[in-house]
Amino acid sequence: MLPWRRLLRPLAVLTLTAAALVAPTGAAQAASAPSSGWNNWSCKPSAAHPRPVVLVHGTFGNSWDNWLGFAPYLVHRGYCVYSLDYGQLPGVPLFNGLGPIDKSAEQLDVFVDKVLAATGASKTDIVGHSQGGMMPRYYLKFLGGASKVNALVGLAPDNHGTTLLGFTKLLPYFPGAEDLISTATPGLADQIAGSAFQQKLNEGGDTVPGVKYTVIATKYDEVVTPYRSAFLDGPNVRNVVLQDLCFLDLSEHVAIGLTDRIAWHEAVNALDPAHAERTTCASVFD
Repeated sequence: MLPWRRLLRPLAVLTLTAAALVAPTGAAQAASAPSSGWNNWSCKPSAAHPRPVVLVHGTFGNSWDNWLGFAPYLVHRGYCVYSLDYGQLPGVPLFNGLGPIDKSAEQLDVFVDKVLAATGASKTDIVGHSQGGMMPRYYLKFLGGASKVNALVGLAPDNHGTTLLGFTKLLPYFPGAEDLISTATPGLADQIAGSAFQQKLNEGGDTVPGVKYTVIATKYDEVVTPYRSAFLDGPNVRNVVLQDLCFLDLSEHVAIGLTDRIAWHEAVNALDPAHAERTTCASVFD
């Protein structure tokens, strides 16, 4: 990194943090609306936003803590928004996304059907963070989800697994470690680059016909490593690096889903491309 850019990084953090604090938040504005919040099962999609949005949390997340910022952001913009819990382990409250990912995809299948039945929509859009951006691809590819989903937007998804900054390369040197991870937290084992799950998911191509894919990655991702492993190949795919939209944005793996209004702005563009507006550093104020 050039010296001047190194000097600018602290300033960038302060600038974007301040902007996020003074920007009107979806949560605050939605709170005064007659039907505030999400998982509102009486919500009916509008002509402007005819598809409900299903939010899929990441590993160790749950249906509310992962979306305290983004869900109200969408509700304020007129979307019907829903989020689910998946991948629960017995005796482990709140921290989800740890069960076998193929079984988690089955939970998503059931939830999408519930959303479509409640809203009367024929298709939904899915936005997922981390594992939540990758797991729906199993649903699309193997469980018939492609006929029910218009678009999948991934925020820092581990589409081709992760080395966790090389940590997984150390597992062979610790006998039994990989088996322990597989037994105790199969959802983590499935996300290791090269795992049997990853091989099955990506064999024969990353995408399925009829679904639009958007991946929003950050080069500061410390969980999905290398960060470009998030990207997909295939038709109807758009891969975006957050810092190409705003070089001041220093969001890493967690922040891109929890607090980054620039990433959220680009996600909304993917949900409604006909009315997309260019995403820049100023999008933090939208």
